[in-house]
Amino acid sequence: MNLLNHEDEDGPAEGQNRHGNFSPMAAGEPAADASDRMSAEISACLARLAAGDLTARDRIIEVCAGRLRTLAHRMLARFHKVRRWNDTDDVFQNAAIRLHRTLGQMQLESPRSVLALAATEVRRELIDLARRYAGPTSYAANHQTNVVRRGDGDSDPATATQQVDRAAAPDDGGEEDRWTHFHEAIDALPPEQREVFHLVWYLGADQKTVAGLLDCSERTVKYRWRAAREAVKAALGGRRP
Repeated sequence: MNLLNHEDEDGPAEGQNRHGNFSPMAAGEPAADASDRMSAEISACLARLAAGDLTARDRIIEVCAGRLRTLAHRMLARFHKVRRWNDTDDVFQNAAIRLHRTLGQMQLESPRSVLALAATEVRRELIDLARRYAGPTSYAANHQTNVVRRGDGDSDPATATQQVDRAAAPDDGGEEDRWTHFHEAIDALPPEQREVFHLVWYLGADQKTVAGLLDCSERTVKYRWRAAREAVKAALGGRRP
């Protein structure tokens, strides 16, 4: 899908994200009811956290686990080199640790801020992993599986160099680098645009739902969503990730 030229201003169907997957919820439970239940639980945990109960962080992670795992799986699909060394569970666990740590360092006021933070931590984890496995001196580029052996057991330097170069190079003509820049561009958005982008793109909320969460008009959501897309497009030099 070409996000940067996306013309669907209304967002996905209720409960559905932009990739056609439905948000995690109890079997047979309407999307709105599941979201309300999640919001209520997160709100209760935030109140406990504000009162000094740091154990509330554990419950927040539990409540967000389904969506956090879905985000990790969907974003990881775009990072082919990272997928060679890490699976969804790896990204999910590390992002959960990041989220748990951050919850103890800053005070959040609403469930939507927690979900936005969850998306941010998954994104940052993937960016860090992508950088770890990029370049000719990285672990991935110099792992022994990148070296082709001769029949006599000695490595062929020329062939090994070619293998390392292929391992270090971004897939699909730099696609992995473009996705890294894409996620970094989202981090650089103004807070109001970034929040809308999180809710619409990462969490799959339709714009009517986003307007309700942010207590603003759908026109405002539409404006922020369009402005965010244009800013990301500009940051990528007009190229799609």
